[in-house]
Amino acid sequence: ENAAGGRGITGKITIDLLRAGVSVITTGDHIWDQKEILSFIDTEPRLLRPVNYPAGAPGSGSILLETPKGKIGVINVQARTFMQPILENPFRAVEAAVTKMRSETANIIVDAHGETTSEKIALGRFLDGKVSAVIGTHTHVQTADEQIFPGGTAFLCDAGMCGPVNSILGRAIDPIMNRFISNLPASFPVAGGEVRLRGALIEIDEATGRAVRITRVDEPGPSSPATAEAEPKIDIEQAPSPEQT
Repeated sequence: ENAAGGRGITGKITIDLLRAGVSVITTGDHIWDQKEILSFIDTEPRLLRPVNYPAGAPGSGSILLETPKGKIGVINVQARTFMQPILENPFRAVEAAVTKMRSETANIIVDAHGETTSEKIALGRFLDGKVSAVIGTHTHVQTADEQIFPGGTAFLCDAGMCGPVNSILGRAIDPIMNRFISNLPASFPVAGGEVRLRGALIEIDEATGRAVRITRVDEPGPSSPATAEAEPKIDIEQAPSPEQT
């Protein structure tokens, strides 16, 4: 959601990402940072804003995609704890969106955009068995709690950031440190140097909508040097359900 120099997203960047192969762009509390998005978002349904904005807000919080293996839904929801603006109840909003979408497909991915681990875990547990995956975003820091809940929903509390590694949440280090030390206002430019792509790879049984495997992704970006020794990846695999055995 912060593809525009660390502050929101623009129409041009949206189009560039979609042309590069991105299927859907989810966002969060920075969706309106670039004011042009207020008028642009209704022209591009693949750019989502949180589903729990009040009725009448521009854009949509969900989308149903057609793929060679069938339909897959994506829902974007924003948590409330320590978040601004405080939107409608995310549990009720995402529940309504999931109920509507399940009439079309069992394959549903939810982006839970929020500050606290507890609220995102609660959303994941709330949706267990109702969606294929709940992936948290917002903090810029990838968590190591990838798992598949008993009902078949894959979960990761935070997918992490796609951006510069030698930084503080993607921003240049010195200005951030000086702000903490001095309490004086400052600008925070985006850091340079090595970048990494972080996220999650999820395998779904499209017949049931249950997640089969979730793998945390942490790869060097195209402009950064390959690391000498990459951290081993851990696959979390769901045990077969009784009907699969």
